[in-house]
Amino acid sequence: MRNVSTLHLTIDSHSATAPFEQVRTQIASAVAAGQLSAGTKLPTVRGLAADLGLATNTVARAYRELEHESVIELRHGAGAFVSATARPKKQTDRLRTAQSVVTTAVERLRATGVTDEEIRRLFEAELAGRIRKGDARD
Repeated sequence: MRNVSTLHLTIDSHSATAPFEQVRTQIASAVAAGQLSAGTKLPTVRGLAADLGLATNTVARAYRELEHESVIELRHGAGAFVSATARPKKQTDRLRTAQSVVTTAVERLRATGVTDEEIRRLFEAELAGRIRKGDARD
């Protein structure tokens, strides 16, 4: 396992962006760019906080956010590791765009009085129809 010590994080104390968000963004960007590979062990919360001159709660919050985003895994007693399921930025951006399209479609359908159950059936039927037509995408 590679330690994150090769990654240089910096905190801009004059930035309007909160320090935890700066930590979160820099680690997520390093993972997306392939600078940190799956299984790479990250520094301890205390160690990274001390290196960056931050409170431990600040780094802990960044790690929790990264865990929630499936970028890292927190293993009790073992530390934080880059997740094997972390997605490259391109895929994450594609899924965010797709989620936006789905959200808009659901809002429009609800506005016309279609129920959530009907929406679910419509989506399932559409996908099933694509599969039958040989136009399925994995």
